[in-house]
Formats: sequence, C-alpha cells, structure tokens
Amino acid sequence: METSFLPTARPLPAFQTLAAAPRCPRPLRRSTIRAAISRGRKEDTVAAVREQLEGCYLLAGIRYEGLTVKQFQGIRDALPESCHLLVAKNTLVGKAIEGTPWEALKPCMKGMNAWLFVHTEEVPAALKPYRAFQKEERVEETNDFIGAVFEGKYYQPGDFKSLETMPSRAEVYSKLLGALNGPATGLVTTLQAPARDVVAVLSAYVRKLEEEAGAGAA
Repeated sequence: METSFLPTARPLPAFQTLAAAPRCPRPLRRSTIRAAISRGRKEDTVAAVREQLEGCYLLAGIRYEGLTVKQFQGIRDALPESCHLLVAKNTLVGKAIEGTPWEALKPCMKGMNAWLFVHTEEVPAALKPYRAFQKEERVEETNDFIGAVFEGKYYQPGDFKSLETMPSRAEVYSKLLGALNGPATGLVTTLQAPARDVVAVLSAYVRKLEEEAGAGAA
C-alpha cells in the first residue's frame, strides 16, 4: 500500500506595516530667501538710524546721486569724529524718525540722499568739511544740502547760512559773561542764544562767583 504525502503548506508571511517615508522639507525659494535678507537689512538700517539719533543735535540731508564711492569716503574721512554720514533710503529714514522732532525733515526726502548726523553743538565746524568738498569738487549745484533739522526746526537749503554762522560755545560763553557784567540790554541780546547754552553759561557763572566768594573768605 502506497502512502501518499500531501505537500506541506507554507506559512503565510506575517503582515508588515511599512513606515511612511519621512517627508523632505521643501526647499525655500530663492525669492523667499532674498525677501527675508532684504527685510533683515531694512530693519538693521532703521535701527542704525535710530541709534545715530541718540544724542544728535542736527540731522541734515545731502544729495548723494552722482557721487563716487571714493568721493563719499573722502567726505567721511574729512568729517570730525562727532559726525556720522550714512546712506539710507528715504522710506527707512522716514520710518526711523516717525513720531520724533526729526520728522520735520520729511518734506525733503526725495531722490538719493546721504544723511549727516551731528553729535556736537559746534554745528558750523561739522558742516564746514562738506562745504569744502563741494568747492573742491565743484558740486555746489548738484550735491547740495537738501534740508536739516536743528532744535526741532526745519531748515531749507537757503537757510543753512544761519546754521553755518552760529557762534561757537566759547563765543556764546564770552558774550554772556560780558553781558552779565555789563548793561541789562546786553544781557537781553545775549539770551537769544540757544537755551542749553544759556543754562550752561549761567551755571558756569554761578560756580565762578562761588569760587570767588570762597577765596575771599579764606
């Protein structure tokens, strides 16, 4: 009697759950990257302008169009350490000065401009190097001051003579001290100087009297 063997059934493979392949992040478009960089640079510029406005006595605009990099660097090198020259778009400077006394400068924000931040009361000395540059390069007509704000007042290009002929601090002190020792009319005339100068000189005069009184008592 023959024995028949049935084929052994193969076990079915266990059901395996395939893990989903990790999604690769979609690469950023170049336009998106450029926009982010541009936004960051704009924010940096606004922050730089606001930083320069701290302790600033005068902010003036200069027509920058047509000047070379070499010329611009020459202007920077000629300026005193108390001044800073910055090239920035009008919209960014406008954003930085919004809601401040410097906002009076907005009427002249047209075209390509550089911005001169003066951190000293000696305004004539700060403006003098650029006037010398204009004369040397013969750009008085094409690259003039476009306007300025000093003590909250807006100065048009035609008003700059009054800024450039302001007396120095030493001259104001001398005039006021002389007026204090002279007729009352002289004192009234001298008090037309900026308030900060008057206060400083009066304080110096009080100290001088105190020192003289102390020396006399000794």
